[in-house]
Amino acid sequence: MAFFLKISYFWTIKHTKKTMEISSIHQLDLTKIYSYADYLLWKFDERVELLKGYILEMAAPKRKHQEIVGKLYVHLFTFFKRNPCKIYIAPFDVRLYNRKKSELLDKEVFTVVQPDLCVVCDLEKLDEKGCNGSPEFIIEIVSPSNARRDVKDKFEIYEQTGVLEYWIVRPDEKTISQFILENEKYRFGGIFTDEEKIRPFLFPDLEVDLAEIFEE
Repeated sequence: MAFFLKISYFWTIKHTKKTMEISSIHQLDLTKIYSYADYLLWKFDERVELLKGYILEMAAPKRKHQEIVGKLYVHLFTFFKRNPCKIYIAPFDVRLYNRKKSELLDKEVFTVVQPDLCVVCDLEKLDEKGCNGSPEFIIEIVSPSNARRDVKDKFEIYEQTGVLEYWIVRPDEKTISQFILENEKYRFGGIFTDEEKIRPFLFPDLEVDLAEIFEE
């Protein structure tokens, strides 16, 4: 009898685990709140982010978006080769929460983003899954499909979770808006055009010529 109970137990565990794995985004209720523990079970191809527990699908980036991300990455990668900080390009999972709290369990994390570019200097935040906590520096490229997400929703989340510097890149306008965290609020650092050069507040030795970044 005990033998059959044991077999039944392992079959139930295996069957339950299989049914929990999500192979299509259409299996999910987009009005429901999910955690990072849920996110880890999803096996579909679509890229998504979790913003305060809500699923947001990520549209495929346009050519101009990819070109700008690539140029910025090459420029920053060259600089950070001589720096203990590390730079990452999407897709790269970043779990965000209030860093005043202790490190959270997967089921307690409700925001997972994939910034276009992020710089991590506190290397203890890095693990095999990505970054567990706020990167020091994030860059997002705005497109019509994600403008509200990057300009408002992510702006507020990055501010609340302690991202020290945030750049919003607008390819159509050929500008970068700079925001620097001071006293837990973002201070506007200015708008820089393709006729100017920009330096991160956190890394003043890094100069980026925007004429090169936005060149067609």
